[in-house]
Amino acid sequence: MSEPWAPTDPVPVDAVREAVHAGMPRTLEQLVELVAIPGIAWESFDAAQLERSAVAVAGVLADAGLDEVEILRVPLGGGPGHPAVVAHRRPAPGHPTVLLYAHHDVQPPGRRELWDSEPFAAEERDGRIYGRGAADDKAGIMAHVGALRAATAGRGDGFGLGVTVFVEGEEEAGSPSFRDFLEAHRDRLAADVIVIADSANWEVGVPALTTSLRGMVGAVVELSVLEHAVHSGMYGGPVLDAPTLLARLIATLHDDDGAVAVEGLLAEDRTDLVYDEERFRVDAAVRDGVRLAGRGSIASRLWTQPALSVTGMDVTPVDIAANTIAPSARAKLSLRTAPGQDPAQAAEALRRHVEEHAPFGAHVSFELEETGQSFRTGMDSEAARIARWALGESWGRPAVEMGIGGSIPFTADLMEVYPDAAILITGVEDPDSRAHSANESLHLAEFERAVVAETHMLLALDDAARAAQGRRE
Repeated sequence: MSEPWAPTDPVPVDAVREAVHAGMPRTLEQLVELVAIPGIAWESFDAAQLERSAVAVAGVLADAGLDEVEILRVPLGGGPGHPAVVAHRRPAPGHPTVLLYAHHDVQPPGRRELWDSEPFAAEERDGRIYGRGAADDKAGIMAHVGALRAATAGRGDGFGLGVTVFVEGEEEAGSPSFRDFLEAHRDRLAADVIVIADSANWEVGVPALTTSLRGMVGAVVELSVLEHAVHSGMYGGPVLDAPTLLARLIATLHDDDGAVAVEGLLAEDRTDLVYDEERFRVDAAVRDGVRLAGRGSIASRLWTQPALSVTGMDVTPVDIAANTIAPSARAKLSLRTAPGQDPAQAAEALRRHVEEHAPFGAHVSFELEETGQSFRTGMDSEAARIARWALGESWGRPAVEMGIGGSIPFTADLMEVYPDAAILITGVEDPDSRAHSANESLHLAEFERAVVAETHMLLALDDAARAAQGRRE
């Protein structure tokens, strides 16, 4: 681990906390307003709501005092593309620029009966705000806004750090135009430090910086055995139905321990943090008696080994099922790859496995839908050391460095387009935030600590730039 960072001048820790707290009612009010907008970037949802979400975010950024607030997009699939919001605060001479990233699009709410309250009507219960996007990632937007307000409140024009806020509008749809957007607006988004507020902390009361992310491969497998459905009594026996054969194919994806059995995928059992099995069972809501899958430490199974899930299936629904042998069935596969895995090679390995394990000669097709790069970074840069210090100041205990089993594929694009920028991944979620699930929520006390930490980080980066400028003079 690199040497810890400490400010050369006294930092007004209490003043920062008071400034953030004073602004919290406005910050939460705007968060509630954003949660009320069901902006989903999937083709099957109303695009007008995503536009409405972008307009609302632009209003929030303008209200925070940022200049040149723009709604931008690049062409996508013959259409205009999804709306992103970009705003600026120009740097003083000799000061760096920080890019603050979040996204305003959200996951679909899923089945309403699984929610304890309306998904798009934020509700506060027991110190948490519930609603789709309350944590992922509209809280990320408001963490940036709350920190900017607090950082500039006491310094005004004396705050010289340049700030660009980039709020994407298609992250939950896989960021299909992200690289084109970076290329089209390379100069607008150029920065020395990039802060991605789209991750989680280790637990309530323990802050974290995310230093690794798994990559991803998404694909749809279709299996067929008949040209059309036939009577299950007249023809059943010599031929098995497609759902049964698809189940047999899916069963080959894992070995008897539940570890991914696809040859050609990287895996390593190397993590610094201990993730207790009992805690994992609670965090993941594992039912009593269910045996955990895989080998190695829990942390490595989550962060540095591949994971493969069936996230959807198309088979005949039970309530309309007739006595016929189903001719075809489909499954959507989600493969998370270990850091360092080439996604194209992983996709080819998965394709090869599926084709080679087609049961009973069934016809199998493999449609690759998306791939995403993994991410791994060190914590030796000055910006990373400042971020670790800022988190410690806010939470009153040292931050940990952790991996995340999920993916943020565009981090690889940011690293390629801005190779000299320090990339920091922070977050406002905790293990019970349930992002992407029913009853998604934000822990209010943790959220306020996250805003305090980012305020400290912005002020410390500003002070470090001023000190460096003084040494040059």
